[in-house]
Amino acid sequence: QVQLVESGGGLVQAGGSLRLSCAASGRTFINYSMGWFRQAPGKERDLVAAISGGGGRTYYTDSVKGRFTISTNNAKNTVFLQMNSLKPEDAAVYYCAVRQGITLAVKPRRCDFWGQGTQITVSS
Repeated sequence: QVQLVESGGGLVQAGGSLRLSCAASGRTFINYSMGWFRQAPGKERDLVAAISGGGGRTYYTDSVKGRFTISTNNAKNTVFLQMNSLKPEDAAVYYCAVRQGITLAVKPRRCDFWGQGTQITVSS
């Protein structure tokens, strides 16, 4: 059974930084990608950033480019999201997800496994 466990959420002032982690366990994926999504109250779950399993390809939504960085560890079983210069509009529940296959995990409905989510609150 695949488990994705997120950590690193919390409260931060605008302009501050947080680093999210998502550890995957329970299965060895051959071709896969991982993504970070976020969902604010009353809104849809949207992509923040995605990375291929090997770490060679990344994708960012426009609103976080230059501020957020997605990366993986050497074992490729943990994905990180370094978030700098946080804004109040970044506040949401952040979820990590795994999409099996070679296509990046950019669409929520195409992802196969999800973490439980971690809350990010940004005070102005």
